[in-house]
Amino acid sequence: MFDLHTFVSDCRAAIAEDKTHRAALEVVEAAFRDPAAILAAMGEPTGPGIDAIYRSDDLTILNIVWGPRQTLMPHNHEMWAIIGIYTGREDNIFWRRLKDDPARVEAAGARTLLAGDVTPLGKDIIHSVTNPLSRLTGAIHVYGGDFFAEPRSEWDEETLSERPYDISRLQTAFG
Repeated sequence: MFDLHTFVSDCRAAIAEDKTHRAALEVVEAAFRDPAAILAAMGEPTGPGIDAIYRSDDLTILNIVWGPRQTLMPHNHEMWAIIGIYTGREDNIFWRRLKDDPARVEAAGARTLLAGDVTPLGKDIIHSVTNPLSRLTGAIHVYGGDFFAEPRSEWDEETLSERPYDISRLQTAFG
């Protein structure tokens, strides 16, 4: 049985023990062995959105519900992250800076996450996210810092040129 308060407490204890993602990853992986229990605890998603479950200077836990066919263009976090999917699917494209023009990026790999899948992202990862399904996708994202306060970058969807991250654009995307 998944209990959100216990999950938050366990994540907080994990980062108190180890500021890297390793201990928190163990917590998330253990929880996501039963994605149906997480879905039952979180409830069936009813619409896209970002719900801050927990936020502090060294840890943010978000419940993210991706709308059907929703895409978030390349961005970084400037902190480690752990993504766990409890319903639906999330496709991540990983990007790297161009050697001759480091303000631009090119695709460098991809990973599909299904219900029950968990993946860590390093501090320097640049990725974009798509829900390719015609239904909602639910995910819990755990970050090693204050997701809403950390300055970072995003890349223009047409030119793939770097610009400062605009949190209001994210909030608009999730309506």
